[in-house]
Amino acid sequence: MALSPGTRLGPYEVIAQIGVGGMGEVHRAHDSRLVRDVAIKVLPPHLTHDASARERLRREAQAAAALDHPFICKIFEIGDYDLGLFVVMEYIVGQTLHETLAVGGMSTIEALRIAGEIAEALEAAHAKRIVHRDLKPANVMLTAQGRVKVMDFGLAKQLGAVDVTPDASGVETQIDTV
Repeated sequence: MALSPGTRLGPYEVIAQIGVGGMGEVHRAHDSRLVRDVAIKVLPPHLTHDASARERLRREAQAAAALDHPFICKIFEIGDYDLGLFVVMEYIVGQTLHETLAVGGMSTIEALRIAGEIAEALEAAHAKRIVHRDLKPANVMLTAQGRVKVMDFGLAKQLGAVDVTPDASGVETQIDTV
């Protein structure tokens, strides 16, 4: 059973579905505690009982929540409901970069500004040793003000600690542990 308008998940009341993908559904909802709209991501009905899909959604939320950057979609909360896990995130008014590009081109200056903001978001993620691994125009929102919000860290990988080991010649080599 999919979430429908009026469904409540704690203080969140679902307003409408705003996106569907192979690994998740995103709904606009209203947070009655803070009196604001949020986005809620849940697994699609066919994956609600899939333990690995639930774990992937949990890891996505944890990876994105570890990041605090103006060009990365903020994660507010993770919770459980009858059908599984849900992730509460920033509701972004705008459209994806994919939708923007489908309508037409953009100036070189605008494209470079957007690319720079995406690069800043990835730099912040990489500084926390998180690799997005699914960056594409559909996973980049452009706000109503034209600013970037990188989203969907579902395939993100958290790299482990760096082990610096000298080889036989004394040269240090970095090895990422997972």
